[in-house]
Parts: sequence; C-alpha cells; structure tokens
Amino acid sequence: MESTIVMINLFGAVALLLFGLAQVKDGVSRAFGARLRTGLATGTRSGLRSFVSGFFATIALQSSTATALMVASFVERELVKPRMAQIVLLGANVGTAVTAWIVATGIEWLSPLVILAGTVLHRSGSSSRQSGGTALIGIGLMLLSLHLLSSATEPMRQSPALGAFISLLDNAWPVALAFSAAIAFISSSSLAAVVLILSLASTGILSAGLIIVLVLGANLGGAIPPVIASLAGPAAAKRVTLGNLIVRAIGCLIALPLAGYGADLLGTLPLTQAKLPVDAHLAFNLMLAALAWPFSRSLSRLMLRLVPEEAQPDGGPRYLDQHELATPVVALASATREVLGVGDLIERMLIRASDAFEATNLENLKEIPSLERRVDSLQQEVKVYLSKLGRAGLSEEDGRRSIVIIDYAINLEHIGDIIEKGLMPQVTKKLSLGLKFSEEGYEELRKLFHLTIDNLRIAQTIFVTGDFNLARQLMEVKVEVRRMEKQSSERHLERLRDGRADSLQTSSLHLDMLRDLKRINAHIVSVAHPILDESGLLIESRLKGAAE
Repeated sequence: MESTIVMINLFGAVALLLFGLAQVKDGVSRAFGARLRTGLATGTRSGLRSFVSGFFATIALQSSTATALMVASFVERELVKPRMAQIVLLGANVGTAVTAWIVATGIEWLSPLVILAGTVLHRSGSSSRQSGGTALIGIGLMLLSLHLLSSATEPMRQSPALGAFISLLDNAWPVALAFSAAIAFISSSSLAAVVLILSLASTGILSAGLIIVLVLGANLGGAIPPVIASLAGPAAAKRVTLGNLIVRAIGCLIALPLAGYGADLLGTLPLTQAKLPVDAHLAFNLMLAALAWPFSRSLSRLMLRLVPEEAQPDGGPRYLDQHELATPVVALASATREVLGVGDLIERMLIRASDAFEATNLENLKEIPSLERRVDSLQQEVKVYLSKLGRAGLSEEDGRRSIVIIDYAINLEHIGDIIEKGLMPQVTKKLSLGLKFSEEGYEELRKLFHLTIDNLRIAQTIFVTGDFNLARQLMEVKVEVRRMEKQSSERHLERLRDGRADSLQTSSLHLDMLRDLKRINAHIVSVAHPILDESGLLIESRLKGAAE
C-alpha cells in the first residue's frame, strides 16, 4: 500500500510539472506569440543570431518542441534557411538545459508568491496581463511540483525494489538510455524527464555515470515528439525536426561510451551530486552545439537527400470539404484554415519582392505570377464554399464570421494584385535598367517592406484569435505607415530639389512603391476593423465634422 501511495505522489507531481509547463507555454504564446514568431523569423540572418533566437524563444515558451515546430513552419514558408533552422534548434536545446539549471537552484520556496502574483494578474481586465498571469501561475506550479517530487522520492531511499531496478540499469546503460528516452517521449518534455532524474539523484541512489546516461536519454527522447508532429507536414518541416533528432542521436552515441569518464571529470569539479543531472544536461548541450554548429550546412544537405521533395499539389483547396457544410462551425474552421494558407502565399510573394529589391536578383520574382494565380483561385473557392454554407441558414454569430472570412480573403486577393501588377514591375524595372536609389531612399523602402511583412504576420494571428489588443496595435501601425509614407515622400522631394541624380532617376519608381506598400498595409489592417467595430472604437468617417 505504501509503494502505491509513493507512485501516486510521484506521478501526480510529474503531472503537475507538465501542467505548469503547458500553462507557461499557453500564457507566453497568447501574450507574446506574435512578437516571438516575428522575432524568430527575423532573427535568423546569421548563425549567432539564430542560436540566440532559439535560446530565448525556448526559455520563454519552456518548450524546445514548440520552438522546433515553429521554426519548422518558417522553413516551410522559406522565412528561415534550413541551415539556420538547425542552429536555432541547437540554441533551443541549450535554452531547455538552462531552464532546468535555473529550476534546480532551490527557488521552489517562491512558488506560493509566484502563484499569488499570477492570480492577481490573471484577474485584471487586460488580456495581455491575464496571459502573463497564466504564465506566472505555470511557473509557480512548476516550482511547487519540484517540492512535491522531492517529498515523493524521499521514501524511495530505502526501497529494495527501486534499489534492484537502479542496479539493473547501472549494469545496462543502453537500457537506461532507452528507458529515460521513453519517459521524455511520453511526457513530450526533456525538461520534465531531467527534473525527475534530478529528484531521484537527490536521494543518493543513482551513480554519477548512470545520471549522465539518463540525461542523455532525456535529450534523445525530447527530440522525438517534434519529428512525429511534423510527419504530416511538408518535406521542409520534416527535414528540420529529423535533423535535430539525428544530431542528438549522434551526440548520445558518442557520449554513451564516455559517460564513465564524464562522471569522473565532473567529480573533479566543485559540483554537488544532487545538481549533477542539470549540470550534465547543460554541459552536453553546450558541447553538442559547439560540435554540431560547423556541420549545420552539411546536415542540411544530408536532409535534402534523406527527405526529398514531395509531389506538388495541384494548387486546389486543401480544407474545403463539402461534407462539412452540414456543420457550420466545422465548415467555418476549415474555411479559416484555407484563408490562412492564402495569407501564407501572400507572405511568400511579399518576401520574394522584398528579396529581389534588396538582392538585385530577378530570379526571386519568377514565382510571383504562379503564386498570384493560386491566390485568385483559392479566394474564389472560399467565396463559393461559404456561399453554399449560407444557403442553409446561419446563426447571427456564424454569419458574421463568414463575412469576416470572405472580407479577409478578398483583401488578400487585392494585395496579390498589387504585388503582381505594381511591386513586381517596379522592382523588375529597377533591376533590368540598373537603377540605384539614394541610400536614404533605399533604406526607407526596405524598412517599409519589412514592416509590411511583419504586419501581415500579425494580421494572420488576429484573423485566427480575434485578439483585441493585437487589433488595436495593428490599427495604430496603420497611422505609423501613413506617417512613414508621407515623410519618405517629403524627403524624396527634398532630394529632387537638391538635384540628386540618383533621386531624379528613380523618382517615379520611389513614389509608386511607397504608394503600393501603403495600399497593401491598408488591406492588411482591414482584418482589425470587425473587432474594433464591435467594441465601438471605429467611426464611419474620419472627417472631424462627420462624427459630430
């Protein structure tokens, strides 16, 4: 009976730890999700920035799995290069190890205070504060679970059955590695597995060598869930997660025979046996990052051979199932997914135009016409699909959602037209004629390009979540875009008055691109209108007298 109670306490503490991790991930995603995604997508220009982006994203989300899936989606949309994605995941692995090390510093006594602060924030009116409160509550629960784990493992010191099991593992390190990997895989968290090992190590029943082997297994098992989650995705996403698993597997194969030597080495350092799991976890990931970083390019090439490109779909809709029309809620969700895909195509078109503008390479523009045809086709399919849904009669709420989806799809189609018929010919003219903007003019357009792409990503999030604060933020950005466009036009005219030759050559081009980027942002911001309109923050006219 006593052993049953011990196991219930142990599994309950682990479950609380996993729940706390989920709360932190959920709270941070809702509070800072758009900024994290934007930062991760734009923070991969170099190897060091990629590593740091993965490191901080994982510390914020408390999940290297979430970071892996996020960066895999960016690689799929060609926002992040495959080589940089592998480096991001090396940083994510180190971020998980640092999180475990911080958790093990003995600060679990702070859990009541952290939970209290989180609860106070969660009861506030602001959605961002509520999300921050959720994250704080999750951190408090994680710290509380450490205390419960310590209490649950205390009776195990004198357990003959556990002693025999540990002795078995100590004499069969490959089995111990597989056992620890299974725990990390089942819990979908290498952090949870390492914390459990930490609790067992505090009882003094684990040898130093076995601790290192169990930590290696936790690292291996933690890399498996992202691979499974990306199996149904495109080849580009599979390559990222599989590459990370291969790196960790190779690291474990190299480190396993050396675990005994590693234990002796760590024994010479001023480290406590109780904290050895997190020290070994951090040391392994730091060494793995240092060794694997130089081979990131070779790994990306290997992944191209191991996971070849799949046959391209015909460009038709992927989620518009006619059988779902009988269930409006499901049909609206499917239409939302389809329009999100249209938004991804628009983002790719914008990135192609921006890259061509910056890199002076016409090759980047070749895909735009085919992408625009797909955008036209898909938005038409969405309109037809939702018109069929409306014939059966919809509730007031479902009817409003249907209109929002159609409006967003139409605005995305207009953006595609502007890119193909406006930005693409303008960038082509610049490159084919060898025209050069002034340094100031080039920088102004480059910044506006990047701001437009970031705004589209925020709009995609608003379209799904209906987040009021993000909608208000995006509406404020519209004013900023208008200000940037006006200032850039005025500075351009000043350069013309000064007789700048580079500005004279590119005058009409500069003004046309400013106008088109401003128009694109106006269509992007439209996704915020229904949300703010329901809150009574919009007026029908912007004329001062019209609202009186």
